[in-house]
Amino acid sequence: MSPARLPKPEPRAVAVECDGVRIPVATEKLAELSRQVLRALKVKQAMLSVTFVSSRTMASLNRKHLGHRGPTDVITFALGADPGGAVIGDIYICPDVARQLAKSHGVGIREELARLVVHGTLHACGWEHPEDDARMTSPMWRRQEQLMTRFWTSSAPRA
Repeated sequence: MSPARLPKPEPRAVAVECDGVRIPVATEKLAELSRQVLRALKVKQAMLSVTFVSSRTMASLNRKHLGHRGPTDVITFALGADPGGAVIGDIYICPDVARQLAKSHGVGIREELARLVVHGTLHACGWEHPEDDARMTSPMWRRQEQLMTRFWTSSAPRA
């Protein structure tokens, strides 16, 4: 009798959790989206966590780590790579802020949440953008929108 073979572990581990909030997208669908982005970026190994948090929690994170008041849409802590080269990062997303952004940009909340997952994953992989008006024309933003079009079927570029 031969020993049972265990499935090969996913080299791009992405955990998605909701911390006291509800979102209208399956967490596994968003985890797979992040893994698709990692594969497209040719990241061989990764350990990412994506946590959806309340406005209060996001405001606290924003104040403590970035020195800004109030909640924001997404905060990413790119923690570098482990000795084996795996990308490690924590991504926090606030659905309440995402709803406001979705409405102001004329897109659905599911699409906006997906966009923030892509955005956070790019940051975890070292991508950066300017904080001024040039943000939405930056190489990172263009890459984000390419990935949205490729992996999120309902996507249309957001202006």
